[in-house]
Amino acid sequence: LKENKQIELFENLELPLTNVLANMEYQGLMVNYEELLSQEKTLIKEIGDLEEKIHFYAGENFNISSPKQLGVILFETLGLKASKKTKTGYSTDMEVLEKLKYSHPIIPEIIAYRQTTKLYQTYIKGLKEVIYADGKVHTIYQQALTTTGRLSSIEPNLQNIPVRTKEGREIRKIFIPSNPKNYLMAIDYSQIELRVLAHLANSKKLIDAFNNGLDIHTKTAQDVFKLEHISPDMRRSAKAVNFGIIYGISAWSLSLDLNISVKEAETYIENYLNVYPEVKNYMSNIINFAKENNYVETIMNRRRYLPEINSKVYQQRLFGERLALNAPIQGSAADILKKAMIDIANYLKTHNKKTTLLLQVHDELILEVPADELEEMEVVIPKLMSNAVRLNVNLDANLSIGKSWFDL
Repeated sequence: LKENKQIELFENLELPLTNVLANMEYQGLMVNYEELLSQEKTLIKEIGDLEEKIHFYAGENFNISSPKQLGVILFETLGLKASKKTKTGYSTDMEVLEKLKYSHPIIPEIIAYRQTTKLYQTYIKGLKEVIYADGKVHTIYQQALTTTGRLSSIEPNLQNIPVRTKEGREIRKIFIPSNPKNYLMAIDYSQIELRVLAHLANSKKLIDAFNNGLDIHTKTAQDVFKLEHISPDMRRSAKAVNFGIIYGISAWSLSLDLNISVKEAETYIENYLNVYPEVKNYMSNIINFAKENNYVETIMNRRRYLPEINSKVYQQRLFGERLALNAPIQGSAADILKKAMIDIANYLKTHNKKTTLLLQVHDELILEVPADELEEMEVVIPKLMSNAVRLNVNLDANLSIGKSWFDL
């Protein structure tokens, strides 16, 4: 560790964090059991309705959860065009279903069926199995699992509750404060990965935009399209490029995301890199560093080793390059959040507060706050988050308060 300049990472970040995580695991998250039963009822009815519709469109009853039986129905009985084969028959994975979405009314119902049964199995049936005698779930944080330094949560995994679907969001109603008089508070870093990119690349335009509180996607769109007034579509394109750059997106992937030609996507990326030349330099520098050293590192010297980067196989090399671009950004964001967790836990302990840290979900923290500490926490927590690490760019944090996780 000393040789790799990682002793500080170990002693000042990871070791103190073990105590913070242990307290969070011990604290647990209260489950509203009535809400859980009510959602169970709703989902079972929904699954039954979807089964009926699917069987009606298929013209016969079959096991929808069996890929083999489903394949026969779709590609033989209904005569849809099969795009992938597996050893046991036709592939019916999500990619295949998405491509067939508009070719038959049975497909959207099958997609909905899969999403609903997954929610039911994982978050209704699954949650019931891990509720302790105190009425809470006590998730386990795996601190040394991911290569980027992010935390991972199991038994139950509370970091993967879907937020994009209405049903997924509803699941969050199940989680409430352990004391009915208390509140839940969520606080998350605003666009932390883009801010880390601005810092690492030392991109003047990006840093200025963030530090002046501008909407980064609108600003990027204005610069890339050279227009003052930006349409929602242009902002969406700029957003896709902003986030795509972090993950080393290819013109082909961007063209799929935005439903445009590969040529147009190439132009977008080119224009973006002309607007932010420091980002372009950072990208080529980090890839060269990775090729020479076989690793990249975060702002706190956390390493991600990249044996793929010098592979003889082209696809492997490309994968290694994407990791080289992303790992320092995602890993630094994880480091910053861990530091914020330690600072918050220290503040709560030294000031004898009843507020407790409950949960970490990637860029977001969830706390339980008594009513008489709300005002103080609304000021203190964002401040601790913003000051966790000093970067060239401001770290802004968004805060919300409610009576259940759903309200946040």
